[in-house]
Parts: sequence; C-alpha cells; structure tokens
Amino acid sequence: MSLVLGIDVGTTATKALVVDVGGTIVAEAQRRSDLRSPHAGWAEEDPDQWWSNVCSLREELPLGDVQAVGVSGMVPCVILLDADGATLRPSIQQNDARAGREVEELARELAEADILHRTGSPITQQSVAPTARWLARHEPQTWADTRTILGSYDLIAHRLTGERAAEHNWALESGLYDLRTRDWAPDICAAAGIDPDRLGPVRASSDVVGTVSAQAAAATGLAQGIPVVAGCADHVASAFAAGVVDDGDMLVKLGGAGDILLSTAEPIVDERLYLDHHLVPGRFLPNGCMAASGSLIRWFHEQLGADADLAGLDAEAAATAPGADGLVLLPYVLGEKTPINDPRARGVLYGLHLGHTRGHVFRAVLEGISYGFRHHLDIFRERDLEPRRVRLTNGGARSKLWKQVTADVLGLPIEIPRTSAGSALGAAFAAAIGAGLLDDWSAIDRFVDVKAVIEPEPAAHAASHEGYAIYRELYPALAPLFHREVIA
Repeated sequence: MSLVLGIDVGTTATKALVVDVGGTIVAEAQRRSDLRSPHAGWAEEDPDQWWSNVCSLREELPLGDVQAVGVSGMVPCVILLDADGATLRPSIQQNDARAGREVEELARELAEADILHRTGSPITQQSVAPTARWLARHEPQTWADTRTILGSYDLIAHRLTGERAAEHNWALESGLYDLRTRDWAPDICAAAGIDPDRLGPVRASSDVVGTVSAQAAAATGLAQGIPVVAGCADHVASAFAAGVVDDGDMLVKLGGAGDILLSTAEPIVDERLYLDHHLVPGRFLPNGCMAASGSLIRWFHEQLGADADLAGLDAEAAATAPGADGLVLLPYVLGEKTPINDPRARGVLYGLHLGHTRGHVFRAVLEGISYGFRHHLDIFRERDLEPRRVRLTNGGARSKLWKQVTADVLGLPIEIPRTSAGSALGAAFAAAIGAGLLDDWSAIDRFVDVKAVIEPEPAAHAASHEGYAIYRELYPALAPLFHREVIA
C-alpha cells in the first residue's frame, strides 16, 4: 500500500487526508482556521496557525507511513518572511480589498504594458503588486524586513523542507509572472517595488521541491526525507479531484470563497476572469472567484443565526419561496474579485420589508451567491464556452438547500461527487505523480464517483430570472456610491 498525504490550507479550515494511490481514502482530519477582518474589506489569517494545524494532524492520521506530501491552498494570498523564515505579519488573503488605491495607481502606470495578455489577468485586488505597494506605504518597517514573499501552500512546503518555491499558479495569479517568458516580469516587479530575489523559483504542481527535514519530521510525525511537491491552488486541485478534466467540464466550488472553473485545451484570456494552469499539464482553467461565499455564510450564522445550527437556517430558508419574496443580496462583503474586479464594492440587501423573516434573508444570501456564479456562466457563454457537465464540491455541498438553489439559479443539472475530499485529494494526487507512485493523471478516475445529480426545478429557475436581473442592475447603479471616499 502506497500512502500519500494531501493538505489543504483553506479559509475556514486546514484539511488533510491520507490516500492509498490504489483508490482509497484511508483517513481524514481538519482543524479550524480563523479569518479576521479588522477593517472594512480586510481579510487576514495567521500563517502560524496553519502550521500548528498541520503539526497537530499526527493525532488523527497515520503520517509515519506516508511516502510523499502535497499541499494546496488559497491563492494568491501574501505571506512575508524575515531572514530567519519567521512570519512578519498576518497573511493578506486573496480576497483582501485594502489596496484599492494601489490597484488604480498601478493600472494607470502599467497601462501600456499589456498586463492582461502577458499575465492572463488584469490588475485587480487579487494581484500581488498592489498589495506590495500598500505594504511599503503603510508598513514600511515590515516591508523592509521582508526577505521572502510566498503563498499559503508554498509556506507549508517551505516549513516542511526549508526550500523556497513558488508554484506556477501562485505565480500566474500573482500578476507578477509573464506567461510569454515563463519568468517573473521585471517591469511589473519594479513597479510593485518587489525584488524578484524575494520570490522563489517557479515550479509546476507535481515538481518535487525538497524533502521533509529532520526538524519538520519531529514537529509533524512525517518521516524524514520523503518528497514534498510544489502543490497547487485549492480551486485547481478541487477541479481535478472532481474529475473536471475534459473540455466543457465545469466545477462550482462552495468554499470560503466561491470558485467556478471550466476546463479548456487553450488559455482563455478575459479581463473578467482569471486564468490558471490545470493540474494536468498542457490544459487550462479559465475561472472566476467571488471573494465571499462560505465566509459570508459563517458571518451570517455567527452574527444573525447563533441560536440555530446551519441545518436549522436551511430549514427556515427552505420554507420560503424561491426569489425570497423580492429580497436580493449583493454578496460583496469583502469587495469583489471577478467578474467586476472592484475592491470597493460592498454587500447590499435590496428589497427588505417587514414581512421578511430570517429565512427570507438566508435564502437571499444563498441565491445572491448563486447569482454570482450565474454571472460567470454568462461570461463563459459569451466566449462560446458551454458547460457540458457541472460538478459541485466543498463545504457547501453538505447543504441540500444550497445545492438545489445553485442548480435552480444556473438552470443546469449538478453532479455531486461522493467524496468531499476536494483540494486535499488533488494535492495528494500531485504528490503521488511527483514521487513516481503514479504515472498517469487519468488515475484520478479511481476516486471520482458521482453519488447524486441535482436537477434544477423549472419553476424555481423561472423565478430566479427576476432576482438575477435585479442583481445585475444593482452593482452598476450603486458603484458611484461605493467609490465615494467616505465609503471606501
């Protein structure tokens, strides 16, 4: 039996599983992660909590028998290390919206640099360059002390091996990497004030970046000397683990953020989308990411539904009719990434009246997130990309109502894989490939088993049209207010 470990550094939890490459998930575990938003639009976490979570996995998982490790995680969040490899501040998450001013500045300064086609995405709140300029401006001492800049799963690989590397999707989504030269872009790095030496060498997901050090072995329970691969972006790993491989395969990922990805044979560049390398070499995943999905659900539960569990909130929402009696929510509570790319956007509840209950509001939350996915689906179709098969994964897949609302709003049948392993499984598979324990990416079929298909309800889909039309009108109408300095 050949065992590999897959770790996923998620917004709400650090998840891990041990996989037998023959097709069996041997054991799973997870630890909570805490997202903090100390100011409007900010999103931070403690990278040392992620590492502590990884070290505690030995309590539940047979780590001593593992032969290779892969890590996935949020991308492209920013972590700063000093000369000794210690973290200098909390992570700045990929859905953080603090650098709105810097986004606008750099977009103007690099207007002639063909950023979209060189990097695959425009300069947005997700780009690392504006975040770097914000840090230099607002935390100059921290920035001066920085010797390494890396992402979530790159950090865990670094702690395991002592080696620096930037997985190629962190590099691509950072906006600092030139697709044409396959290297860091000197002009973009210079505009951001980033010395490329602070960025690690770029590696593909299944490349071995090092082996577990003696210190890491003692901390984690892993065997010293086993290989650790570069890992992968969580949404990319989730798509692969769900069997999203062929043209037209699409994944809706209901995690802390909301991701929607479509598998293609060619790169699709659009200012309203992101572009990632597929885990399978030579393929691509044009995709969208909404800043808040599961994190908005958690906020609602903690602030407005603490007297009920999530199943209870689902029941209240299910008792209301599709369309939430005219209530429409913009889920832009952390600004928004794709497709509007506006860090100053804010959440809005439209149409509220005294007849609405908490169930109506919770349904509006679920529908608002689903409207965001539908907005992306419209863009795919504008680019002549029609989904032929849709799968849904991650924490939201546990909610029967959320799955049904997603199917109803999209108007498409949605397949639910039996395993919810998602990103951690994709990371484990990359480790198996990198370590030579597997030699064919198609072996993922051993793990993919669809347990249910959620069919859209025609009446509910019809009812979603009016709410979606209002959703699409709200942002353009309110954008001038979002951009008033007093709100920003």
